[in-house]
Amino acid sequence: MENNKNNKKILIWDLDNTLYPETEEFKEMLDEATARAAIEDLGVPLDFETAKAKVTESYKTYRDGGEIFVRDYGIDPKEMFEAYHKRKPINPIIPYEDLLEKLEKLPYEQYIFSTSSREVVEKILKHIGLYEFFKGRYYSVEDFGVYKKNENCEVYEKVCAKIGVAPEDCIFVDDSYSNLEFAKEAGMTTVRIFYKDNSAKGMPFIDYACKGIYNFIDNIMPNEQEIAAQ
Repeated sequence: MENNKNNKKILIWDLDNTLYPETEEFKEMLDEATARAAIEDLGVPLDFETAKAKVTESYKTYRDGGEIFVRDYGIDPKEMFEAYHKRKPINPIIPYEDLLEKLEKLPYEQYIFSTSSREVVEKILKHIGLYEFFKGRYYSVEDFGVYKKNENCEVYEKVCAKIGVAPEDCIFVDDSYSNLEFAKEAGMTTVRIFYKDNSAKGMPFIDYACKGIYNFIDNIMPNEQEIAAQ
């Protein structure tokens, strides 16, 4: 990363598909959980396969699998958020190997800011062995009265205020480019973690793009090497 990284003090991580990988099988489970939450818990009048197709459409359109049910079927955003997270699977998550050891070596104060509910964040962190490391330093969107990260920059400003730092002192790392737009608008340095050939590095609100979390970590170790956009 370029020299101005020397002035950064805080590293804020996304959780889902950033601090653990979402396999294609797991993503399928998440889509199914969203669809069942909509039709079985919230009464959306669709059969399962149609609801699941709506989840796919919603993600492509809004970068959020449940948003289409809010917009097209009048579901309350909070109810959609809560119903989905009650069904979100945890046990199928496969942790990264040796991630804790790598995180402990980074010269930053580290936090998590997630679109998962606070209860689910805690469960995931315990499942992947990172709870003690991030204890007292993880936040959910619901802690700030919202249910998404890709609507405006205000929630990022609130996260920084909660931590007690300026956005300009923070590096925000997320796999979802739609979240990085508003993190950048708030003043953060933004890093996109990607896994295939979809770096989105040409988008003006992405400062750096790294293929996988290990590539990113290796490039911000104390040797201060510049992050190589893949």
